Amino acid sequence: MLEVRSLSRSYGARVALAAVSFTVAPGEIVGLLGANGAGKSTLLRTAAGLQPPDAGEVLVAGQDVWARPLEAKAALGYAAEEPTFHEELSALEYLTFVASVRGLAPAAAHERAVRLAQRLDLHRRLDEPVRAWSHGMRKKLSFLAAVLHEPRVLLCDEALEGFDAPSGLAAKAELRRLGAAGAAVLFSSHVTETVERLCARVVLLHEGRVARVLAREDWGAGDDAHSPLERVFLDVLGQPLAAEAG
Repeated sequence: MLEVRSLSRSYGARVALAAVSFTVAPGEIVGLLGANGAGKSTLLRTAAGLQPPDAGEVLVAGQDVWARPLEAKAALGYAAEEPTFHEELSALEYLTFVASVRGLAPAAAHERAVRLAQRLDLHRRLDEPVRAWSHGMRKKLSFLAAVLHEPRVLLCDEALEGFDAPSGLAAKAELRRLGAAGAAVLFSSHVTETVERLCARVVLLHEGRVARVLAREDWGAGDDAHSPLERVFLDVLGQPLAAEAG
């Protein structure tokens, strides 16, 4: 389970998160939606243990990310919005390094890495250095590294941005498989239709606060111009629907 408890974070006078609280249960895929600057990436980086909160807690599989970071991060996977790598390593060397840090059995980790790389159409270029890879390929590699150890809690920050359609379908299938196996997945995206199809619940952030938490049955019906979740999202933002604008 992922538990976010009264999480707050400011950058000078700007409040990025204000007492944000919610949970993601085992086996659940929860979407995280918000406009640019709503606090999504701040929340995910803090939950991943990459920047400290001003107040509040994040528990990953019962372990406080900041009080017990090694125990918490052992159960955690994180696919960053802007991933970074050891540029001189090949993709396969990087994944071997990740597997070693995670304490995975080398042969099994190699087999899983190659299998996932095939699904994401990376397998023909695994021996190339990462510095030669495109943005989309780097995003795929970040996702692969995040799920390699089959984490109990997975954080995805615009993880599928830049994926081609077949690889996007393969990644979503892997997310559903992890959820079915009991992982708690928090999935951030600007593409409401993806969140709508993938997630059972959605947390809507607005100006650093939880504006609404919605279950699938709360989204209602859409129309020709908007998906069901888009209508709710625009309502939270206080923006008119396109048909009403102007």
